[in-house]
Amino acid sequence: MAVPELATSVFIIPGCVVKNGDDRLVVLNRIAHAIVQARRGKHGTHVFAFRGKPVYRMLNSAWKTARTRAELPQVRVHDLKHTFGRRLRAAGVSFEDRQDLLGHRSGRITTHYSAAELTRLIEAADKVCDRGDRKPDLVILKRISVR
Repeated sequence: MAVPELATSVFIIPGCVVKNGDDRLVVLNRIAHAIVQARRGKHGTHVFAFRGKPVYRMLNSAWKTARTRAELPQVRVHDLKHTFGRRLRAAGVSFEDRQDLLGHRSGRITTHYSAAELTRLIEAADKVCDRGDRKPDLVILKRISVR
């Protein structure tokens, strides 16, 4: 669906073909948008077609050939979603926006797809070392009763 106000387009994938059953909004970054634009009009109803027929699945011989040529035979289509999630997190995209972009209902799944990068975790852990001459902040501890 075209969004002329933003000079882009988005896709709505019907829930009947989405794993969780919800309609899925797919937002394209500028690189994906350029690829889709280059494909538009080559088929009457679909953006991606091969030999005049719509492509309905990604796990096909073209995908297998591309993996072989890239010397990544073990990469699965689903790994691309994990990579996207990790790159979103590394770019500082908020949790909520990552959840929407990845199409997840559950926050646990979003966290699974956008695992922390070791470099960022080390930087976060080191922040407690960079306090200069400041003394520790006073913390009030709340007593928790155990039954």
